[in-house]
Amino acid sequence: MEIGWIAAIVVGGIAGWLAEQFMKSDMGLVMNIVLGIVGAAAASWLFGLMGIKFGPGWVGYLIAGFVGAVILIFAVRMVRQRA
Repeated sequence: MEIGWIAAIVVGGIAGWLAEQFMKSDMGLVMNIVLGIVGAAAASWLFGLMGIKFGPGWVGYLIAGFVGAVILIFAVRMVRQRA
């Protein structure tokens, strides 16, 4: 079961916000949504390569979005420290 695009925006925003709180970052609403959606796609792809699959529906999307957003925030911090 796939979630719709409106649900992806809402769940992506929640996942991005949770990652923002976890990483003690200040990104803003739009960036939280982007991080959650892109993070979900990135985490699903990365974990798929390792044979790990998240459950279908919004819970799996939320978990993937959170994990992916945390990874993206961490990567951005690493790039900024080198610059």
